[in-house]
Amino acid sequence: MAPVTRRTAFPKVLIERDSESEQSSSEEEEEEEEKTLEEEEDDDDDDGVTTASEKTENLDVGSDANRKGKAPITISLKKVCKVCKKHGHEAGFKGATYIDCPMKPCFLCRKPGHTTLSCPHRVSTEHGVVPAPRKKTCKPLEYVFERQLRPSLPSIKPKYVIPDQVNCAVIRYHSRRVTCLEFHPTKNNILLSGDKKGQLGVWDFGKVYEKVVYGNIHSCLMNNMRFNPTNDCMVYSASSDGTISYTDLETGLSSSPMNLNPDGWLGPNTWKMIYGMDINCEKGLVLVADSFGFLYMVDMRSNHRNGDAILIHKKGTKVVGIHCNPIQPDILLTCGNDHFARIWDLRYIEAGSSLYDLKHNRVVNSAYFSPLSGTKILTTSQDNRLRIWDSIFGNMDSPSREIVHSHDFNRHLTPFKAEWDPKDPSESLAVIGRYISENYNGAALHPIDFIDTSTGQLVAEVIDPNITTISPVNKLHPREDILATGSSRSLFIWKPKEKSEIVEEKDERKIVVCGRAEKKRGKKNGDSSDESDGIMSSKSKKFKSTKSGRKKLSGTKGKH
Repeated sequence: MAPVTRRTAFPKVLIERDSESEQSSSEEEEEEEEKTLEEEEDDDDDDGVTTASEKTENLDVGSDANRKGKAPITISLKKVCKVCKKHGHEAGFKGATYIDCPMKPCFLCRKPGHTTLSCPHRVSTEHGVVPAPRKKTCKPLEYVFERQLRPSLPSIKPKYVIPDQVNCAVIRYHSRRVTCLEFHPTKNNILLSGDKKGQLGVWDFGKVYEKVVYGNIHSCLMNNMRFNPTNDCMVYSASSDGTISYTDLETGLSSSPMNLNPDGWLGPNTWKMIYGMDINCEKGLVLVADSFGFLYMVDMRSNHRNGDAILIHKKGTKVVGIHCNPIQPDILLTCGNDHFARIWDLRYIEAGSSLYDLKHNRVVNSAYFSPLSGTKILTTSQDNRLRIWDSIFGNMDSPSREIVHSHDFNRHLTPFKAEWDPKDPSESLAVIGRYISENYNGAALHPIDFIDTSTGQLVAEVIDPNITTISPVNKLHPREDILATGSSRSLFIWKPKEKSEIVEEKDERKIVVCGRAEKKRGKKNGDSSDESDGIMSSKSKKFKSTKSGRKKLSGTKGKH
């Protein structure tokens, strides 16, 4: 007698959809799927004959309407909000449009009563901003400032020169996303860049093809870098591996003046990471701060640690920024994850001895003194606000003005930081990348904003149709009208567009594409790259035909 085989009972699949539309988009299919599955085990007899389960259901699947089997699987494709996790609505980006969650306030200004598309701060950046007043000073310190420093600053604000056209670029220059940029102090065409992997790139964008990447500097994120003021061939860098490196740009050889983790990895509770860094030229000190709120000093002459660590922010919180005043380097400005930016006197610094504590609503990404007089302060906070203090001699209890700007996004991105234009004699122009995308001829692009901090007005927003990624790292040249941008793994150089000349004659933009071989090898070895950092993959597909038209490693002229 032939053995009786077991009949496999396939469960019925029930798909629930919204009544509004039968077809779900690709974004809806990526949302949470609610699955309920109840399976019952079948018991076999000694003869190998299958028996029916105790509980059976009549399932209408095809022609077998009364077949015995498993319980149905229910798959829900209903709309689920990614913000509040509730059903019935969606929120987030759809192309270049941001859809608000009805259960939350405006994504941009964090206030209820309107959507992000109709937010008055998105329509006009100067909405609600009180312009800088023109009044006579009353306090003695302000009077001294007006007599000694103000005459060197022009009374009439000069015309802004905005670098609004990509001149050259290196695509996929780094193997991970770019985290910091720095221009060479004496050579105008040299740009330094650090990445998430701890590598240091040196690029001569004047010759475009002369570039090198040193991969033995750090073992993870390079968060900051500063040139040695007495030797422009040497650069200090700070990393999340807890070390400071001192690197020779000509040879790539580096030493480590300080290591906060000499015993290696002992767990997240003891691992120290270095974020903020600056150099005090008068005292010859490298100032760095770690992820536990402490400040360290390194003597530049001996390249060894000097003194004990000083608690300058709440214990256990990151100190992400340090900046010395350009006129009086002993005055120090720090910011961190404890929602404060603090001003210190380095000559009398100790725990709790800050001169001013500038309170913010959320994490402070950066804080900088103005580049010429050092009397203004510009901070960038995660509450989508840029805050400006017009005078450190005036009222420091509250900022002179707050500018609403979209930069609240840190996950998988280098934090956005607004920086002064070091060439602007009026000390009012700042540059920062934007998170929320805008619709430019059907394409979702993330512009780079130039903002007048004295009025809150948007001076310019620069874009390029080939840059579909977010550009959080931006650096203005200290001597020329040049903007350097780090977007994902690529570097871009912007220069002012020559309006008086024919574009075809003046366009000398060169694009160098690199890293494709490394990308293929990385996929074979199972190494995941950081190309997705800040990249909307659906958006980049729209420009695939545009990017394919570029000449690779050719020296020929590109056209807009």
